Amino acid sequence: MKTWMIAGAAMTAVLAVPAFAQMATPTAKQFVMKAGASDKFEIAEAKLMSGSANPDIKSFAEQMMTDHMKSTEMVKAAAKDDRVMAGLPMLMPKQKSDLARLTASKGKARDMLYVKQQKMAHADALSLMQTYASSGKATHLKDAAGQIQPVVQSHVDMLDKMAM
Repeated sequence: MKTWMIAGAAMTAVLAVPAFAQMATPTAKQFVMKAGASDKFEIAEAKLMSGSANPDIKSFAEQMMTDHMKSTEMVKAAAKDDRVMAGLPMLMPKQKSDLARLTASKGKARDMLYVKQQKMAHADALSLMQTYASSGKATHLKDAAGQIQPVVQSHVDMLDKMAM
C-alpha cells in the first residue's frame, strides 16, 4: 500500500512540472531538426492563412511567416557556428496531417482550426526553446534558443488573445 502511495505521489509531482521541464534535452542535431520542422510547419500553415477574410488571422499569419523565417535563419547560423550538421528539416507525421486538415477546411472553420493547431504547435515550440535554452549543450544553438523563446512566447500570447 505504501508503495502505491509513493508511486502516486511521484506521478502527481511529475504531472505538476511544466511540460518543458519534462522534455528530455535533445541533442544539438535533434534540436536543429525539431526547430526546423516547427518553422516549416508554421510557415506552411501561415501561407495557407494569408488569404483569410479575418484580418486578425491574416495579420497573425503574415507575422508567422516573417518571424519563423527569421528563426530558421538564426538556427541555421547557430548550427553552422557550432559545427552541427543536420539534414533538411522534414515535417513530422502529425504536422503533415494537421496541414492536410487545414488545407481541406474552408472559411471560419479553417480560421478556428488554424488557431487551435497553432496553439498546440507554439506550445511545443516554446517547450523546445525553453528546454534547449536552459540545458542544451551547443553554445550558439543554446543562445539562439534563448533569443527565439520570447518571440515564441509572444506568439502564444497573441493566439491567447485572438477572438474566434
